[in-house]
Amino acid sequence: MSASTGRAARAALLATVFTSVCTAVPAFAQDSADTGVKTGGLEEIVVTARKRQESVQDVPVAVTALSAEMIQNRDVTSVEKIAAIAPGFNVGRASNGSGAQLTLRGIGSSSTSIGIEQSVAVVVDGAYYGQGRVINEGFFDLGRVEVLKGPQALFFGKNATAGVISITTADPGPEREFIARAGYEFKAKQYKLELIGSMPVSDTLGVRLAARYSKMEGGYYTNLAEPFEYTTRDIADILAGGDGNPMTSTASPAPRHEPGEEEFLGRATIKFQPTDNLTFTLKGNYDWNTVNNSSWNYVAYACGRADGLSQQTGQPCQRDFVTYQNNLPTDLAGNLPWSREDGSLYNRYESASGTLNSVYETDQLQITSVTNYQWVNNRWTCACDFQSTPTSVWATENSTWKAWSEELRFLSTFDGPLNFMIGGLYQKTTRDFNQQAAQANLYNSAAPSPELVYLGNQKFSQTKGETFAVFGQLTYKITPTLELAGGARYTAESKDSYFYQPYVNPGLSAVFRPATDPLGYVTANQNFDDISPEATLTWKPMPDLMIYGAYKTAYKSGGFSNGGINSKFSSDPKGDLTFDPETAEGFEIGIKSTILDNQLRLNLTAFTYDYKNLQVDFFNSPIFAFQTLTADSRSRGIEVEFQYAPHAVEGLDIHGSINYTDAYYTSFPEAPCYAGQTIAQGCVQISPIAARQNLTGASLSVSPDWTGNFGVGFTRYVGNDYRFGFNVDARYSDSYLVSGFGNPLSKQGSYVTLDAGVRFGAADDNWQIALIGKNLTNQFYVTGVVDGPFTGSGTGTASGVPADQLGFGNIPRTVQVELTKRF
Repeated sequence: MSASTGRAARAALLATVFTSVCTAVPAFAQDSADTGVKTGGLEEIVVTARKRQESVQDVPVAVTALSAEMIQNRDVTSVEKIAAIAPGFNVGRASNGSGAQLTLRGIGSSSTSIGIEQSVAVVVDGAYYGQGRVINEGFFDLGRVEVLKGPQALFFGKNATAGVISITTADPGPEREFIARAGYEFKAKQYKLELIGSMPVSDTLGVRLAARYSKMEGGYYTNLAEPFEYTTRDIADILAGGDGNPMTSTASPAPRHEPGEEEFLGRATIKFQPTDNLTFTLKGNYDWNTVNNSSWNYVAYACGRADGLSQQTGQPCQRDFVTYQNNLPTDLAGNLPWSREDGSLYNRYESASGTLNSVYETDQLQITSVTNYQWVNNRWTCACDFQSTPTSVWATENSTWKAWSEELRFLSTFDGPLNFMIGGLYQKTTRDFNQQAAQANLYNSAAPSPELVYLGNQKFSQTKGETFAVFGQLTYKITPTLELAGGARYTAESKDSYFYQPYVNPGLSAVFRPATDPLGYVTANQNFDDISPEATLTWKPMPDLMIYGAYKTAYKSGGFSNGGINSKFSSDPKGDLTFDPETAEGFEIGIKSTILDNQLRLNLTAFTYDYKNLQVDFFNSPIFAFQTLTADSRSRGIEVEFQYAPHAVEGLDIHGSINYTDAYYTSFPEAPCYAGQTIAQGCVQISPIAARQNLTGASLSVSPDWTGNFGVGFTRYVGNDYRFGFNVDARYSDSYLVSGFGNPLSKQGSYVTLDAGVRFGAADDNWQIALIGKNLTNQFYVTGVVDGPFTGSGTGTASGVPADQLGFGNIPRTVQVELTKRF
C-alpha cells in the first residue's frame, strides 16, 4: 500500500465512524427532544493525580482517566491494553532484560537491561511498581486507571521522569455484590472465568474477594519453525587433540500457536473504618502466569540482505504475526538449570504483594500511610537468537525482585489561603539474578559439575538498594481564583551490586571473562542524591475554565545492569555495567474547559521537557557487551482532547484527541553506530572495535510525531427492563523509528487500529452479554526492537550489511464474547 493510499484509507475509516454517528444522532435525539427534559451531559471524572480526590478538570496535570465502566467495556486487563487505547503511550513486550519498553511522549527505557527502572512509573494502589516485568502482571476488578503525562516526581516518588500509570483496584462497597463473569476469545481460543464477592461484614468492616483464571488453547502468533539437527562438540576432547566427539540431537519446533498463556489472579481486600475519620484498607495480590515461549512476539520484520531474507533463518522477513523458534535440543533438555525435561520454551511469572493504606482525617488534616511489600520471580527458557538455527543460543534465567516500602504523607485542608503537603518515603529492594546459556555448539565433559557440562557460560548478579526521600509542597491562594503551588523532593539512594561469571566454557575463554580473572568479579557501591523542585500557577477565572502553567523536574535512579556481560574485549567492565541517573526539567501549560452547559470537555496542553542522561541500552557486538549509555534529549509538543455528551441524546459520548510530539536527542555526538552502518550513512570507525556516529538532532526510539484517537460510545435503555450499548474507537499513530540509534531499517509505518464492542443486558445490570473486538483492522506494528544476534557486518566500512530487525510485535485482531451475572 502506498503512503497516499494509506492516508486515504485512514481518513476514510475515521470519516465512516464520524458519519455513522452523525447519521444516528437525529434518530436517537427525537425521543429525548419530545420530553422537554434535559438529559445527558458529561459525568464528573475523579482522579488522584495530586494524592487527593479531585475532578479531572480541576487538577493542573495532563491526565487521561479511564473509569471502571470503560475499563470493563474495553477489556483493559494489563499495562499493554492501557497502551492500546491511550495515544502517545506505547508498550513493547520483551522476553528478557527488564521485560518491557514503556514509552510516553517519546520518552522511555529500552528493555535489554534488567537493572533499568522504567521512565514511565507504574503505581498500583499508591505503591510503586517500577520494574518492566510489571508487563506480565494481570489486572482486573479495577476502580480506575490514570495516565499522567510528563514528569511526576513530587506526588509519585521514584523514577517518574516520563509519566505515571496509576492503577486503583476496586474496594468493598456498602452493598453486597457477587459477580460471575465468563468469556471466550476466538483468536487465541482463550476462556476465562472471574468471580468477585464483596460484602459489608458490619457497619465498619467490608471484604472483597476477586479471582480470575484464564487459559489459551491457541495463541496470537504462529511459529513456522521446522525441526533441525543441533551438533555439539566436546571442548575437553578438542583440547586433547580429538575431534570433539560430536553429539547430534534434535531441536523440535516450539508450539505452533503462541503464547498459549495460562494465568491465575487473586486479590483479597479488607476495608476497616472504626471511626468516621479513620480508614484502613489492606490488599493482598497473587499472580501466576505462564506462556509457552518467552519471546513469542519477536518478528523479523525488516532484514538487511538485499533479497529481504533473514540472515538467521533464510526465511522472508515480513510484517506479520509469525516467528521461527525451536525448543532446547533434546540432549540439552533438563541438563541446564531451570530448563524443563522436554526442552520446551517457557516463561513463568509469579508475584505476591500486600499493600496497607491507612488514612486519618480531621477537619484540617489528612494523614496517609502506604505500606507495601512485593515479591516477583521470573523464570524462562529462551531461544535467545529469537529466530532459531543449527548454531543458535539457548539460555535459562531465574530472577527475583523483592521490595518493601513505607510512605507517610501529611496534607492540610485549612479554610485559609495557605495549605501544605509534607511526607517521606523509604524503600528497600533486592534483585537476585542468575542466567546461563548454551552456545557456540560446545559442551565440556570436564566441567566441574554435571549441570555445567552443556553451558557456554553462567552469570550471577545481585543489587541491594535503599531509598530515602522527603518531599513537600505549599499551596497559596493569591486570590479566590489564582493559586500558586511550589514544592520539591529530596532523594538519596544507594545501590550495592556485584556481577560475576563463575563458569565459562574453555572454548569461550577468549570472549567471556571468568570470575577468576583480575577483572572478573565486578562490584559497584553507588550513591546518588537529587533535589527535584516544581512550581505550578493555576487560574480559574470561572468555575468551568482552568488555565495553568507548571515548571517541573524529575529524577530517575542510576544503577547496575545485572544481566550484562563481562566481556574480555572490554577494558572497563564496571563502566559497562553501571550507568548514571536520568533527570528531567521543563515547562507545561494547559487549558481545561467544560462548556456548552456541561456538554463539551475541551482541554489543551503544550509542553517542553529536557532530559539529561536519558538512559539508552546498546548491545556492543564488537566487544560482545551490553552497555547502558546516556544522552541528552528533549520532548516537546501539543495535545488537544475533547469529550462531547449532548443533552439531546442521553447516553451518547463522542471523544477524541490529537497529539503532536517532537522527541529527539539534543546531544549524542559519540553515539554508537548501528550494526552494518556505513561510512556514507555517517558511521566513523575510531578503532578496530569501536565505531561512532553523531545522533544529535535525531529522533528518539518509538516517538511518533502525530498520534490521536476518535471514539463513540452509546448506552440506551430499551423499555423498562433492558439496556443496550456500543462503542467504536479508532487509534492512530504516525510512523516512527523503533531503533534508538537511527537505524532506518527499523522504521514502523503509520497505522490505525479499531476497537469496537456491543453490550445488551438487564436495565439493573443483573446480567449482560457483550461482544468485544480489539485491533479489528488486524494491524501489525512493533513498539521495541533488537538487532538479530550475529547479523549485520561491515560496521564503519563502505559496504556494511545492516542487522536484521527483530521487533516486539503487538496483539492481532481479537474478538471476545463475555457473559456477566450479578447475584
